[in-house]
Amino acid sequence: MNRNFNQVVLPLNLGIKIPKDDPVRKLNEICENLDYTELNKEYGRRWRKFTPSTLFKILVYGYMNRKYSSREIEEACKRDICFMWLLNGEPVPDHTTLARFQNEKLISVISGLFYQVIKRLAEMKEIKYENIFVDGTKIEANANKYTFVWRSVAEKNLEKLKIKAEDILSEIWQRYGIKEQTAIEKCLILLQRQAELTGLKYVYGRGKRKTQLQKDIGILSEYNKKIEQYTTYLTKMGDRKSISKTDQDATFMRMKEDYMKNGQLKPGYNIQIGVESEYITGIGSFSDRSDVNTLTKFLDKIKNQTGKKYKNVIADSGYESEENYEYLKSNGQTAYIKPANYEISKTRKYKNNIYRAENMFYDKKKDVFVCVENKELKYVNTFKTKTQSGYIVKKRIYRTETCANCPDRSNCYNSNKQCRELQISLKFMNYRHNSLKNITGEKGIKLRVNRSIQVEGAFGVIKQDFGFRRFLTRGKQKTETQFYLIALAFDIEKLYNRTLNDRLKHELFEIKAA
Repeated sequence: MNRNFNQVVLPLNLGIKIPKDDPVRKLNEICENLDYTELNKEYGRRWRKFTPSTLFKILVYGYMNRKYSSREIEEACKRDICFMWLLNGEPVPDHTTLARFQNEKLISVISGLFYQVIKRLAEMKEIKYENIFVDGTKIEANANKYTFVWRSVAEKNLEKLKIKAEDILSEIWQRYGIKEQTAIEKCLILLQRQAELTGLKYVYGRGKRKTQLQKDIGILSEYNKKIEQYTTYLTKMGDRKSISKTDQDATFMRMKEDYMKNGQLKPGYNIQIGVESEYITGIGSFSDRSDVNTLTKFLDKIKNQTGKKYKNVIADSGYESEENYEYLKSNGQTAYIKPANYEISKTRKYKNNIYRAENMFYDKKKDVFVCVENKELKYVNTFKTKTQSGYIVKKRIYRTETCANCPDRSNCYNSNKQCRELQISLKFMNYRHNSLKNITGEKGIKLRVNRSIQVEGAFGVIKQDFGFRRFLTRGKQKTETQFYLIALAFDIEKLYNRTLNDRLKHELFEIKAA
Protein backbone atom coordinates (compact mmCIF):
# COMPACT_ATOMS: atom_id res chain seq x y z
CA MET A 1 0.00 0.00 0.00
CA ASN A 2 1.42 3.36 -1.04
CA ARG A 3 1.08 6.20 1.46
CA ASN A 4 0.41 9.77 0.36
CA PHE A 5 3.12 12.01 1.86
CA ASN A 6 1.75 15.09 0.08
CA GLN A 7 -1.51 15.37 2.00
CA VAL A 8 -2.11 18.50 4.05
CA VAL A 9 -1.68 18.03 7.83
CA LEU A 10 -1.90 20.40 10.75
CA PRO A 11 1.47 21.52 12.23
CA LEU A 12 2.51 19.36 15.18
CA ASN A 13 3.65 20.64 18.55
CA LEU A 14 7.22 19.31 18.58
CA GLY A 15 7.36 19.28 22.38
CA ILE A 16 5.00 16.29 22.42
CA LYS A 17 7.66 14.17 20.72
CA ILE A 18 10.41 15.08 23.22
CA PRO A 19 10.53 13.09 26.50
CA LYS A 20 10.04 15.05 29.71
CA ASP A 21 13.44 13.99 31.04
CA ASP A 22 15.37 14.93 27.89
CA PRO A 23 18.55 17.08 28.41
CA VAL A 24 17.22 19.72 26.00
CA ARG A 25 14.47 20.57 28.51
CA LYS A 26 17.05 21.14 31.26
CA LEU A 27 19.04 23.37 28.87
CA ASN A 28 15.94 25.39 28.01
CA GLU A 29 15.00 25.73 31.69
CA ILE A 30 18.44 27.11 32.62
CA CYS A 31 18.79 29.40 29.60
CA GLU A 32 15.29 30.86 29.87
CA ASN A 33 16.15 32.32 33.29
CA LEU A 34 19.31 34.14 32.14
CA ASP A 35 19.53 37.89 31.65
CA TYR A 36 20.35 38.65 27.99
CA THR A 37 20.42 42.46 28.31
CA GLU A 38 24.14 42.76 27.49
CA LEU A 39 23.82 40.32 24.60
CA ASN A 40 20.91 42.27 23.11
CA LYS A 41 23.02 45.46 23.27
CA GLU A 42 25.44 43.87 20.79
CA TYR A 43 22.75 44.33 18.15
CA GLY A 44 22.29 47.92 17.05
CA ARG A 45 18.73 47.61 15.76
CA ARG A 46 15.60 46.39 17.48
CA TRP A 47 14.34 44.31 14.58
CA ARG A 48 16.22 41.04 14.22
CA LYS A 49 15.57 37.99 12.13
CA PHE A 50 16.88 35.73 14.93
CA THR A 51 16.47 36.13 18.68
CA PRO A 52 19.94 36.24 20.33
CA SER A 53 18.83 34.05 23.24
CA THR A 54 17.63 31.41 20.78
CA LEU A 55 20.96 31.42 18.94
CA PHE A 56 22.72 31.06 22.30
CA LYS A 57 20.62 28.02 23.24
CA ILE A 58 21.20 26.49 19.81
CA LEU A 59 24.98 26.86 20.16
CA VAL A 60 25.14 25.41 23.69
CA TYR A 61 22.90 22.48 22.73
CA GLY A 62 25.09 21.89 19.70
CA TYR A 63 28.12 21.64 21.98
CA MET A 64 26.19 19.28 24.27
CA ASN A 65 25.77 17.03 21.23
CA ARG A 66 29.47 17.30 20.23
CA LYS A 67 28.69 19.55 17.27
CA TYR A 68 31.31 22.33 17.22
CA SER A 69 31.07 23.30 13.55
CA SER A 70 28.51 25.93 12.56
CA ARG A 71 27.69 23.88 9.46
CA GLU A 72 26.91 20.82 11.57
CA ILE A 73 24.66 22.88 13.85
CA GLU A 74 22.87 24.36 10.83
CA GLU A 75 22.23 20.86 9.47
CA ALA A 76 20.97 19.70 12.89
CA CYS A 77 18.51 22.63 13.00
CA LYS A 78 16.97 21.30 9.77
CA ARG A 79 16.76 17.64 10.81
CA ASP A 80 16.90 17.26 14.62
CA ILE A 81 13.57 17.61 16.45
CA CYS A 82 15.25 18.98 19.62
CA PHE A 83 16.95 21.78 17.71
CA MET A 84 13.65 22.57 15.98
CA TRP A 85 11.91 22.74 19.36
CA LEU A 86 14.54 25.21 20.66
CA LEU A 87 14.01 27.39 17.56
CA ASN A 88 10.35 27.70 18.59
CA GLY A 89 9.12 28.60 15.13
CA GLU A 90 12.04 30.87 14.20
CA PRO A 91 13.77 30.29 10.84
CA VAL A 92 16.82 28.03 10.68
CA PRO A 93 20.00 30.14 11.04
CA ASP A 94 22.67 29.49 8.43
CA HIS A 95 26.25 28.63 9.37
CA THR A 96 27.46 32.18 8.68
CA THR A 97 24.97 33.62 11.19
CA LEU A 98 26.00 31.07 13.82
CA ALA A 99 29.72 31.67 13.25
CA ARG A 100 29.33 35.46 13.35
CA PHE A 101 27.22 35.18 16.51
CA GLN A 102 29.86 33.06 18.29
CA ASN A 103 32.95 34.92 17.11
CA GLU A 104 31.64 38.50 17.29
CA LYS A 105 28.55 38.94 19.43
CA LEU A 106 29.31 36.44 22.21
CA ILE A 107 32.93 37.40 22.88
CA SER A 108 32.23 40.29 25.25
CA VAL A 109 29.24 38.71 27.07
CA ILE A 110 29.96 34.96 27.23
CA SER A 111 31.74 35.14 30.60
CA GLY A 112 28.77 37.00 32.10
CA LEU A 113 26.33 34.37 30.80
CA PHE A 114 28.56 31.56 32.12
CA TYR A 115 28.76 33.04 35.61
CA GLN A 116 25.00 33.60 35.60
CA VAL A 117 24.68 29.82 35.28
CA ILE A 118 27.17 29.41 38.15
CA LYS A 119 25.08 31.80 40.25
CA ARG A 120 22.02 29.72 39.41
CA LEU A 121 23.82 26.58 40.59
CA ALA A 122 24.72 28.38 43.82
CA GLU A 123 21.05 29.29 44.36
CA MET A 124 20.19 25.60 43.92
CA LYS A 125 22.78 24.81 46.67
CA GLU A 126 24.78 22.79 44.16
CA ILE A 127 27.92 24.84 44.80
CA LYS A 128 28.89 26.65 48.01
CA TYR A 129 32.16 28.42 47.08
CA GLU A 130 33.99 26.24 49.59
CA ASN A 131 36.41 23.89 47.79
CA ILE A 132 37.81 24.68 44.36
CA PHE A 133 39.89 22.07 42.56
CA VAL A 134 42.27 23.73 40.10
CA ASP A 135 44.07 22.17 37.17
CA GLY A 136 45.18 23.03 33.66
CA THR A 137 45.69 21.35 30.33
CA LYS A 138 47.15 22.30 26.96
CA ILE A 139 44.74 22.39 24.03
CA GLU A 140 46.09 22.69 20.50
CA ALA A 141 45.42 25.92 18.63
CA ASN A 142 43.97 26.11 15.14
CA ALA A 143 47.37 26.92 13.68
CA ASN A 144 50.02 25.36 11.48
CA LYS A 145 52.48 23.29 13.53
CA TYR A 146 55.46 24.57 11.52
CA THR A 147 54.79 28.34 11.45
CA PHE A 148 56.78 29.00 14.61
CA VAL A 149 58.74 32.12 15.53
CA TRP A 150 61.21 31.79 18.42
CA ARG A 151 62.18 34.84 20.47
CA SER A 152 65.92 34.08 20.43
CA VAL A 153 65.96 33.62 16.64
CA ALA A 154 63.86 36.74 16.03
CA GLU A 155 66.09 38.88 18.25
CA LYS A 156 69.23 37.52 16.60
CA ASN A 157 67.94 38.07 13.05
CA LEU A 158 66.66 41.55 13.91
CA GLU A 159 70.09 42.54 15.21
CA LYS A 160 71.76 41.22 12.05
CA LEU A 161 69.30 43.09 9.84
CA LYS A 162 69.93 46.36 11.67
CA ILE A 163 73.71 45.99 11.24
CA LYS A 164 73.36 45.27 7.49
CA ALA A 165 70.86 48.11 7.11
CA GLU A 166 73.31 50.56 8.73
CA ASP A 167 76.02 49.61 6.22
CA ILE A 168 73.65 50.15 3.28
CA LEU A 169 72.28 53.38 4.76
CA SER A 170 75.78 54.86 5.10
CA GLU A 171 76.28 54.37 1.33
CA ILE A 172 72.86 55.84 0.51
CA TRP A 173 73.47 58.88 2.72
CA GLN A 174 76.61 59.69 0.74
CA ARG A 175 75.17 58.81 -2.66
CA TYR A 176 72.09 61.06 -2.39
CA GLY A 177 73.37 63.70 0.02
CA ILE A 178 70.96 62.69 2.79
CA LYS A 179 71.73 63.79 6.32
CA GLU A 180 73.53 61.11 8.34
CA GLN A 181 71.64 59.11 11.00
CA THR A 182 68.41 59.46 9.00
CA ALA A 183 66.16 56.48 9.77
CA ILE A 184 65.52 53.82 7.15
CA GLU A 185 61.81 54.72 6.87
CA LYS A 186 62.55 58.39 6.16
CA CYS A 187 65.31 57.48 3.68
CA LEU A 188 62.84 55.29 1.81
CA ILE A 189 60.31 58.13 1.65
CA LEU A 190 62.96 60.55 0.34
CA LEU A 191 64.09 58.12 -2.38
CA GLN A 192 60.51 57.41 -3.47
CA ARG A 193 59.86 61.18 -3.65
CA GLN A 194 62.99 61.61 -5.81
CA ALA A 195 61.78 58.81 -8.10
CA GLU A 196 58.49 60.65 -8.58
CA LEU A 197 60.21 63.97 -9.31
CA THR A 198 62.61 62.45 -11.86
CA GLY A 199 59.86 60.38 -13.48
CA LEU A 200 61.62 57.08 -12.80
CA LYS A 201 60.15 54.18 -14.74
CA TYR A 202 60.39 50.94 -12.80
CA VAL A 203 61.46 47.92 -14.85
CA TYR A 204 61.17 44.23 -13.97
CA GLY A 205 62.03 40.89 -15.53
CA ARG A 206 64.91 39.36 -17.43
CA GLY A 207 66.92 41.57 -19.75
CA LYS A 208 65.86 44.74 -17.97
CA ARG A 209 68.54 46.84 -16.28
CA LYS A 210 67.42 48.65 -13.16
CA THR A 211 68.70 52.09 -12.33
CA GLN A 212 70.70 52.62 -9.12
CA LEU A 213 67.77 54.52 -7.61
CA GLN A 214 65.38 51.63 -8.23
CA LYS A 215 67.88 49.19 -6.76
CA ASP A 216 68.29 51.32 -3.61
CA ILE A 217 64.51 51.69 -3.20
CA GLY A 218 64.08 47.92 -3.53
CA ILE A 219 66.82 47.11 -1.01
CA LEU A 220 65.52 49.61 1.56
CA SER A 221 61.93 48.38 1.09
CA GLU A 222 63.02 44.78 1.68
CA TYR A 223 65.05 45.57 4.81
CA ASN A 224 62.34 47.86 6.20
CA LYS A 225 59.69 45.18 5.68
CA LYS A 226 61.74 42.50 7.44
CA ILE A 227 62.64 44.78 10.36
CA GLU A 228 58.97 45.72 10.83
CA GLN A 229 57.99 42.05 10.66
CA TYR A 230 60.45 40.94 13.36
CA THR A 231 59.57 43.95 15.52
CA THR A 232 55.87 43.06 15.25
CA TYR A 233 56.58 39.44 16.22
CA LEU A 234 58.59 40.47 19.29
CA THR A 235 55.96 43.01 20.36
CA LYS A 236 53.16 40.46 19.97
CA MET A 237 55.24 37.87 21.81
CA GLY A 238 55.47 39.93 25.02
CA ASP A 239 56.98 37.76 27.76
CA ARG A 240 56.58 34.55 25.75
CA LYS A 241 59.36 32.59 24.08
CA SER A 242 57.47 31.81 20.88
CA ILE A 243 54.39 32.54 18.77
CA SER A 244 52.68 31.01 15.77
CA LYS A 245 52.38 33.00 12.56
CA THR A 246 48.84 31.75 11.89
CA ASP A 247 47.58 32.38 15.45
CA GLN A 248 49.81 34.93 17.12
CA ASP A 249 48.11 34.50 20.52
CA ALA A 250 49.15 30.84 20.64
CA THR A 251 52.41 29.66 22.22
CA PHE A 252 54.38 26.55 21.29
CA MET A 253 54.03 24.02 24.10
CA ARG A 254 54.78 20.38 24.77
CA MET A 255 51.54 18.38 24.74
CA LYS A 256 50.45 14.87 25.59
CA GLU A 257 48.83 14.44 22.17
CA ASP A 258 52.08 13.92 20.29
CA TYR A 259 51.30 12.42 16.87
CA MET A 260 54.93 11.77 15.92
CA LYS A 261 56.00 10.58 19.42
CA ASN A 262 59.10 12.76 19.32
CA GLY A 263 58.30 15.48 21.85
CA GLN A 264 57.30 17.95 19.15
CA LEU A 265 56.17 21.38 20.35
CA LYS A 266 52.79 22.53 19.00
CA PRO A 267 50.94 25.85 19.16
CA GLY A 268 48.31 25.87 21.88
CA TYR A 269 46.73 27.50 24.91
CA ASN A 270 47.06 26.67 28.58
CA ILE A 271 43.44 26.25 29.71
CA GLN A 272 42.82 26.51 33.46
CA ILE A 273 39.58 25.41 35.08
CA GLY A 274 38.24 25.37 38.62
CA VAL A 275 35.78 22.65 39.64
CA GLU A 276 33.46 22.44 42.62
CA SER A 277 30.91 19.66 43.19
CA GLU A 278 31.82 18.28 39.73
CA TYR A 279 30.80 21.55 37.98
CA ILE A 280 33.24 23.79 36.12
CA THR A 281 32.97 27.05 38.04
CA GLY A 282 35.88 29.03 36.56
CA ILE A 283 37.75 29.27 33.27
CA GLY A 284 40.97 30.97 32.21
CA SER A 285 42.94 30.87 28.97
CA PHE A 286 46.66 31.63 29.21
CA SER A 287 49.61 31.75 26.83
CA ASP A 288 52.03 30.83 29.62
CA ARG A 289 53.25 27.24 29.38
CA SER A 290 53.67 26.92 33.14
CA ASP A 291 50.74 26.51 35.55
CA VAL A 292 52.54 28.21 38.43
CA ASN A 293 52.20 31.69 36.89
CA THR A 294 48.46 31.38 36.21
CA LEU A 295 46.98 30.68 39.65
CA THR A 296 46.72 34.23 41.03
CA LYS A 297 45.29 35.65 37.78
CA PHE A 298 42.84 32.76 37.54
CA LEU A 299 41.52 33.14 41.09
CA ASP A 300 41.30 36.93 40.70
CA LYS A 301 39.18 36.43 37.59
CA ILE A 302 36.74 34.18 39.46
CA LYS A 303 36.54 36.63 42.38
CA ASN A 304 35.85 39.56 40.05
CA GLN A 305 33.12 37.69 38.21
CA THR A 306 31.34 36.12 41.19
CA GLY A 307 32.28 38.39 44.08
CA LYS A 308 33.08 35.24 46.04
CA LYS A 309 36.29 33.72 47.45
CA TYR A 310 36.73 30.00 47.87
CA LYS A 311 37.76 28.87 51.34
CA ASN A 312 40.04 26.06 50.19
CA VAL A 313 42.19 25.93 47.05
CA ILE A 314 43.32 22.43 46.06
CA ALA A 315 45.99 22.07 43.38
CA ASP A 316 48.87 19.81 42.37
CA SER A 317 52.59 20.45 42.68
CA GLY A 318 52.70 22.45 39.44
CA TYR A 319 51.19 25.42 41.29
CA GLU A 320 53.61 25.53 44.23
CA SER A 321 55.49 28.79 44.68
CA GLU A 322 56.06 31.31 47.42
CA GLU A 323 54.07 33.89 45.47
CA ASN A 324 51.01 31.62 45.27
CA TYR A 325 51.24 30.71 48.95
CA GLU A 326 51.50 34.41 49.85
CA TYR A 327 48.51 35.27 47.64
CA LEU A 328 46.30 32.61 49.27
CA LYS A 329 47.30 33.69 52.75
CA SER A 330 46.61 37.37 52.04
CA ASN A 331 43.15 36.44 50.72
CA GLY A 332 42.31 34.28 53.73
CA GLN A 333 42.27 31.06 51.69
CA THR A 334 43.68 27.73 52.85
CA ALA A 335 46.27 26.16 50.53
CA TYR A 336 46.05 22.45 49.79
CA ILE A 337 48.92 22.43 47.30
CA LYS A 338 51.06 19.33 47.00
CA PRO A 339 54.76 20.25 47.47
CA ALA A 340 56.95 19.70 44.43
CA ASN A 341 59.18 17.33 46.43
CA TYR A 342 56.28 15.38 47.96
CA GLU A 343 56.70 12.13 46.03
CA ILE A 344 60.49 12.01 46.25
CA SER A 345 60.41 12.94 49.94
CA LYS A 346 58.67 9.65 50.71
CA THR A 347 61.58 7.57 49.36
CA ARG A 348 64.14 6.01 51.67
CA LYS A 349 67.02 7.58 49.76
CA TYR A 350 65.64 11.08 50.34
CA LYS A 351 64.94 10.51 54.02
CA ASN A 352 68.41 9.05 54.65
CA ASN A 353 70.23 11.85 52.81
CA ILE A 354 71.51 13.77 55.84
CA TYR A 355 73.24 16.32 53.63
CA ARG A 356 70.04 17.81 52.23
CA ALA A 357 68.95 21.14 53.67
CA GLU A 358 65.50 19.72 54.47
CA ASN A 359 67.08 17.05 56.69
CA MET A 360 69.48 19.39 58.51
CA PHE A 361 68.69 20.69 61.99
CA TYR A 362 67.68 24.34 62.04
CA ASP A 363 68.22 26.29 65.26
CA LYS A 364 65.57 28.98 65.12
CA LYS A 365 66.99 31.00 68.04
CA LYS A 366 70.52 31.17 66.66
CA ASP A 367 69.31 31.23 63.03
CA VAL A 368 71.80 28.56 61.93
CA PHE A 369 71.68 25.21 60.16
CA VAL A 370 73.73 22.39 61.68
CA CYS A 371 75.24 19.71 59.41
CA VAL A 372 76.04 16.10 60.27
CA GLU A 373 79.56 17.09 61.44
CA ASN A 374 78.02 19.64 63.87
CA LYS A 375 79.33 22.55 61.83
CA GLU A 376 77.10 25.60 61.81
CA LEU A 377 75.94 27.22 58.59
CA LYS A 378 75.52 30.82 59.70
CA TYR A 379 73.50 33.56 58.07
CA VAL A 380 75.65 35.66 55.75
CA ASN A 381 73.48 37.75 53.49
CA THR A 382 70.09 38.12 51.78
CA PHE A 383 69.54 38.51 48.05
CA LYS A 384 66.36 39.16 46.11
CA THR A 385 64.95 37.61 42.96
CA LYS A 386 61.94 38.77 41.01
CA THR A 387 59.34 36.46 39.47
CA GLN A 388 57.72 36.98 36.07
CA SER A 389 54.79 38.81 37.68
CA GLY A 390 57.07 41.11 39.71
CA TYR A 391 56.84 39.32 43.08
CA ILE A 392 60.09 39.64 45.07
CA VAL A 393 61.49 36.49 46.71
CA LYS A 394 64.00 37.04 49.50
CA LYS A 395 66.53 34.23 49.86
CA ARG A 396 68.92 33.95 52.78
CA ILE A 397 72.48 32.68 52.37
CA TYR A 398 73.90 30.36 55.05
CA ARG A 399 77.56 29.35 54.98
CA THR A 400 80.06 27.40 57.07
CA GLU A 401 83.41 28.90 58.02
CA THR A 402 85.41 26.13 56.32
CA CYS A 403 84.93 22.55 55.17
CA ALA A 404 88.53 21.95 54.07
CA ASN A 405 89.24 19.03 56.43
CA CYS A 406 85.71 17.61 56.62
CA PRO A 407 85.66 13.82 55.94
CA ASP A 408 82.12 14.04 54.47
CA ARG A 409 82.84 16.89 52.10
CA SER A 410 82.71 14.75 48.94
CA ASN A 411 79.29 13.43 49.97
CA CYS A 412 78.02 16.82 51.10
CA TYR A 413 78.71 18.94 47.98
CA ASN A 414 80.71 18.87 44.76
CA SER A 415 81.66 22.52 44.48
CA ASN A 416 85.29 23.72 44.53
CA LYS A 417 84.43 26.19 47.28
CA GLN A 418 86.01 25.65 50.68
CA CYS A 419 82.69 25.94 52.52
CA ARG A 420 79.15 24.62 52.21
CA GLU A 421 76.52 27.19 51.26
CA LEU A 422 72.71 27.13 51.35
CA GLN A 423 70.34 29.55 49.65
CA ILE A 424 66.95 29.25 51.30
CA SER A 425 63.71 31.20 51.59
CA LEU A 426 62.52 30.56 55.14
CA LYS A 427 59.08 31.95 54.26
CA PHE A 428 58.69 29.41 51.45
CA MET A 429 59.88 26.57 53.69
CA ASN A 430 57.27 27.55 56.29
CA TYR A 431 54.50 27.75 53.67
CA ARG A 432 55.49 24.35 52.26
CA HIS A 433 55.47 22.80 55.73
CA ASN A 434 51.96 24.12 56.42
CA SER A 435 50.64 22.97 53.04
CA LEU A 436 52.16 19.51 53.59
CA LYS A 437 50.43 19.38 56.97
CA ASN A 438 47.14 20.32 55.31
CA ILE A 439 47.23 17.71 52.54
CA THR A 440 48.30 14.87 54.82
CA GLY A 441 45.44 15.42 57.28
CA GLU A 442 42.17 13.50 57.04
CA LYS A 443 40.41 16.36 55.28
CA GLY A 444 43.41 17.00 53.02
CA ILE A 445 43.55 13.39 51.85
CA LYS A 446 39.85 13.47 50.98
CA LEU A 447 40.25 16.73 49.06
CA ARG A 448 43.28 15.41 47.15
CA VAL A 449 41.36 12.30 46.12
CA ASN A 450 38.46 14.46 44.96
CA ARG A 451 40.81 16.72 43.01
CA SER A 452 41.92 13.72 40.95
CA ILE A 453 38.31 12.65 40.42
CA GLN A 454 36.64 15.97 39.78
CA VAL A 455 38.96 18.35 37.93
CA GLU A 456 41.03 15.73 36.10
CA GLY A 457 37.80 13.87 35.40
CA ALA A 458 36.33 17.05 33.86
CA PHE A 459 39.26 17.32 31.44
CA GLY A 460 38.89 13.61 30.68
CA VAL A 461 35.23 14.06 29.75
CA ILE A 462 35.96 17.13 27.60
CA LYS A 463 38.84 15.52 25.72
CA GLN A 464 37.56 11.95 25.47
CA ASP A 465 33.76 12.00 25.63
CA PHE A 466 33.30 15.42 24.03
CA GLY A 467 36.20 14.72 21.66
CA PHE A 468 37.42 18.29 22.01
CA ARG A 469 41.20 18.34 21.58
CA ARG A 470 41.76 21.23 19.17
CA PHE A 471 40.23 24.68 18.86
CA LEU A 472 38.35 25.55 15.68
CA THR A 473 38.81 29.30 16.04
CA ARG A 474 41.89 31.54 16.19
CA GLY A 475 42.86 34.21 18.69
CA LYS A 476 42.67 34.18 22.47
CA GLN A 477 39.23 35.79 22.72
CA LYS A 478 37.61 33.46 20.22
CA THR A 479 39.19 30.31 21.66
CA GLU A 480 38.20 31.31 25.19
CA THR A 481 34.62 31.89 23.98
CA GLN A 482 34.60 28.42 22.48
CA PHE A 483 35.79 26.87 25.74
CA TYR A 484 33.13 28.79 27.69
CA LEU A 485 30.55 27.10 25.46
CA ILE A 486 32.17 23.73 26.17
CA ALA A 487 32.01 24.45 29.92
CA LEU A 488 28.35 25.50 29.72
CA ALA A 489 27.50 22.30 27.85
CA PHE A 490 29.46 20.29 30.45
CA ASP A 491 27.74 21.95 33.45
CA ILE A 492 24.20 21.64 32.07
CA GLU A 493 24.78 18.01 31.16
CA LYS A 494 26.25 17.40 34.62
CA LEU A 495 23.21 18.99 36.28
CA TYR A 496 20.91 16.86 34.13
CA ASN A 497 22.74 13.63 35.05
CA ARG A 498 22.89 14.46 38.76
CA THR A 499 19.15 15.22 38.75
CA LEU A 500 18.40 12.01 36.88
CA ASN A 501 20.54 9.92 39.27
CA ASP A 502 19.31 11.71 42.42
CA ARG A 503 22.80 13.03 43.25
CA LEU A 504 22.00 16.69 43.80
CA LYS A 505 23.89 18.52 46.59
CA HIS A 506 26.58 15.82 46.51
CA GLU A 507 29.82 17.78 46.97
CA LEU A 508 32.61 15.26 47.59
CA PHE A 509 33.20 11.61 46.87
CA GLU A 510 33.87 9.48 49.91
CA ILE A 511 37.14 7.55 50.15
CA LYS A 512 36.48 3.85 49.71
CA ALA A 513 38.24 1.52 52.11
CA ALA A 514 40.64 -0.94 50.50
